Amino acid sequence: MYRSAWMTTGWSLAVCYVRRQVGSRRNGGGAVTLDDIMRELSIERAWAHLEHITTQIPTRLAGSENSRRMAEYAHEHLLANGLESSMHQFLGLVSFPEAAQVQVLSPEPRAIEANTLGHSATVRDLEGEVVYVGSGSEADYAGKDVAGKITLSELSYSPARHEKALIAWQRGSIAQIMMNWGDEHNTAVPFGSMKSAWGNPTPETLATEMADIPCAGIARTEGLRLKAAAEQGTLRVRLSTSATNGWYPLTMTTGEFDAADRQFLLIGGHMDSWFGPQATDNAAGSACILELARVFQAARGDLRRGIVTGFWMGHETGTMISSSRFADTNWDRLRRNCVAYLQIDQPGMSGTSTWHLHSTDDAQSWATRAAAAELGGMPIRWGRQQKNGDSSFFGVGLPCVAGEMSFTDDEIRRTALASLGWWHHSLHNTIDKVDRERLALHLRVYARWAWELLTAPILPYEYEPVGARFVSRLQELAALDVPDIDMAGLVERAKAFHALSARLDSAANQWRTLGDSGEQDHAAAALNAAMIGLSRTLVPLASTVVGPYGQDRYGHAWQTQMIPSLAPYPTLAAMDRDSEAFQTWWVALTRARNRVADGLDAASDIAQRALAAIA
Repeated sequence: MYRSAWMTTGWSLAVCYVRRQVGSRRNGGGAVTLDDIMRELSIERAWAHLEHITTQIPTRLAGSENSRRMAEYAHEHLLANGLESSMHQFLGLVSFPEAAQVQVLSPEPRAIEANTLGHSATVRDLEGEVVYVGSGSEADYAGKDVAGKITLSELSYSPARHEKALIAWQRGSIAQIMMNWGDEHNTAVPFGSMKSAWGNPTPETLATEMADIPCAGIARTEGLRLKAAAEQGTLRVRLSTSATNGWYPLTMTTGEFDAADRQFLLIGGHMDSWFGPQATDNAAGSACILELARVFQAARGDLRRGIVTGFWMGHETGTMISSSRFADTNWDRLRRNCVAYLQIDQPGMSGTSTWHLHSTDDAQSWATRAAAAELGGMPIRWGRQQKNGDSSFFGVGLPCVAGEMSFTDDEIRRTALASLGWWHHSLHNTIDKVDRERLALHLRVYARWAWELLTAPILPYEYEPVGARFVSRLQELAALDVPDIDMAGLVERAKAFHALSARLDSAANQWRTLGDSGEQDHAAAALNAAMIGLSRTLVPLASTVVGPYGQDRYGHAWQTQMIPSLAPYPTLAAMDRDSEAFQTWWVALTRARNRVADGLDAASDIAQRALAAIA
């Protein structure tokens, strides 16, 4: 059904709809330019927002009075700057954690300062032996029996806290202690959540992705001492944790202009936070979104597309509740009209020197070029965007882009992967952790990205790199010996799409050289519709496990790979053919293979129709 919809009415309707919009920018006469946008951007205004949020609305835990005040603040400023703004209230499964207690019993009795992690189980005086499990990934448990024991892990993003807790729970650990990142002298005690279910849970994810285990965060200095003790002999601790977990009313704010029946760009970032100012995470992001909304709304008469802004709630203690809810409740308009999602989180961190760019494959080339135009030779590190931050729109099939300055590779390695600063998720995340000049630079990069997406007659996406990555990944898998799964057939489908995508990119580049002209309108309509159709089809394949209509859990290890649903294929190839594990995983991987086959066929059909339409 999905494939045939694009082969028949869906694609042709999309072409007609985009055609109606082409040329809409020619109604204003003022001809605002990118230089005008850049001159209008005000770091002073953004900084004023940052100061107000961090000083007047600190500790913005979802479901708290301050989180409501933050939603009202965003709402008031959106309205004042001419956008239509709404506040949306709904129930979310969130957590209010408190201080934890970690008491070392042996070999050296002492007390350790700790914080309960969000959604932790509450326990009193739980005693147990501590086993160090490294980063807490599946591989780190090899040869270790943790059943009935307390596990100690590194608080890195490899995997995320949520996945560490889930793995420990599944393996029978009775509790987990996570040491903070940073250098060996970092005494910051971290906050964090261990709810792996993305957004409000379904009945299934409530049962399978909500680890019922107590978890506490401690400083890196203390964690390293525990690690050394555990590796030298038996280490026992007594742990107490406390968190109030439940369904609370949450408030999300959205603002928009010219997006009711028109293509639009979605710009979003979370506005809730942990205790304290949480300046970089994400008061600075909220400040940027407010300033971008103001500037582009003033130029709305000279834009081809509208803007929708989302100030997400339930990010920290609810794991992306409102952004996933927005995807669910706005499914139709997002699928039909949204050209991209620009995620803004953690901009302007002090001491950073390298731009970290994360995007879906279709957006890599233009996003890198546009960022480089503002960064003046600064190193850019690109990576395929994974499910972190409020990246709730892979299932919808949106091209996605995010970026922020971070540290050098050496600095990150020396600080136990502290890519977001040693102060991240701690009371030390104060306004001095935001650098004014770096925040201004972020505004400029975000504005340049938005400008191209809002004004380009032909959307800036490229699909030859996407096709190449499908071919490369599927060739790797096809080389493995698994009976009765036609992976070679997938390779041929990927090659066919790759060839078509190269032709489509070439045609798009040729039409772009004509500039803004009436002659370009027909080709732009066909090309833009095809690009939207390709992203809707390929992003869920390239970037999700569960597909369009669900959300992968936070930190899912398969997410690190191209075509995550096929990530277990090498493991399947190594299994005993007569085992139950092989038989059951064979079924799962066969069905995953079939989903990829249909998606590649649909993508080829979309590309062929577009090429025929502009021939």
